[in-house]
Amino acid sequence: GGSDADDNATVVIDASRMILYLQGGPGFGCAAPVSGLSLASSKSSWASSALFGDITNLDGKTFERVVLMDQRGTGRSSPIEKRRLEKMFPDMFLSDDDDENDTMRVERAVGEATEYLAKFRADSIVRDAEWIKDALVAGSSSIEDDDDDNTSPPHPQPWGAALGQSFGGFCLMAYLSSVAHPPEMCLFTGGIAPMNTPVREVYGRLWKRVEERNRMYYERYPGDVALVKRIARLLEDESRGEPVRLPSGGILTTRRFLQLGMGLGGTPGVAFANLHSIVSSAFLDDDDDELSVAFLKRIDYEQSFDDAPLYFLLHESIYADGPASGATEWAAHASNQLSPTPQFDYLLTSKDDDAPVLFYGEMVFPWMAEGDFAELSGNGMRMLSQALAKKGDWTSLYDATNMRAALHGSDNG
Repeated sequence: GGSDADDNATVVIDASRMILYLQGGPGFGCAAPVSGLSLASSKSSWASSALFGDITNLDGKTFERVVLMDQRGTGRSSPIEKRRLEKMFPDMFLSDDDDENDTMRVERAVGEATEYLAKFRADSIVRDAEWIKDALVAGSSSIEDDDDDNTSPPHPQPWGAALGQSFGGFCLMAYLSSVAHPPEMCLFTGGIAPMNTPVREVYGRLWKRVEERNRMYYERYPGDVALVKRIARLLEDESRGEPVRLPSGGILTTRRFLQLGMGLGGTPGVAFANLHSIVSSAFLDDDDDELSVAFLKRIDYEQSFDDAPLYFLLHESIYADGPASGATEWAAHASNQLSPTPQFDYLLTSKDDDAPVLFYGEMVFPWMAEGDFAELSGNGMRMLSQALAKKGDWTSLYDATNMRAALHGSDNG
């Protein structure tokens, strides 16, 4: 061991040699190092490439630290679950067990919870990232605190780099828009916010992309056309009497089953194979209609929204860029209702021997709070989700002028 002096020596952390990781979502925590993010070799993950020197900062120096930040409300950052909301806003859940309740108390609690969760978006996440960096780096001060009596000017030391995966890319755009000294290098992996595009138009285009992905999937696994249709017919069979209960307490409806299509947006080889493996495990035997326990458990595992309700509650709000965007109003659901596409009507396609039953994409729906997902359901959660869908006074997330200035190396303020 070293001397006491060595043990007490101050470790100097250089912000320019740290890379920040912004997780996809919203609502999910970061993968754990080693177990969920391999560091075995320089090629085993993006993080190992950074630490082994395959990726360097703008000065050509290797990164010394990878910061895996659990965004607020996820992982170990005071995760938002239904139980936490019940503790924070108990009045919101008064009507879950009793329809006779104080309506004013319930509505007040729903309003308070709505405004609370509005602070869990990208603009707040990047501010958290700045606070974390300033806490790690001696002398760094990027954000002025209105409550701080210290009048010394900020002394910014930007991150050497930040990598945004999916929703993390949206966060990077908020970083470039709202922080005067954003990361020196921004790496986007599949997440670019569609600025200046109405949210219903975004989802209208997405439905077409999802249809295309379904066609690609069934071309890869043509035998799944009949298998998926068989599952849908079983779930729609009213003669069964009781709904199919999942281990989590939720109900496996056809519409929930089709949400497995969220994964189709990934790399086709891996994403398609994963969905195929789930579908292939559906029945206990080939010659009967009993669903296997392994299949039901896999559904719960793949659809972890009970554990991460922020995804359901805030997903569409990531497209709400300021008051001009207006309320999201369940845009994915509404865009399909306004321009119905029979290809996605499983009540029709499950009965048609020729048309495949199409999976849904990365979307959320109001019916997710109607019993399909146990932890998302109940009057309290349903009213909260509706209030967030109707909220129209969202803060602005993106600023094209600031982003342009940051990308050109100018000081944007």
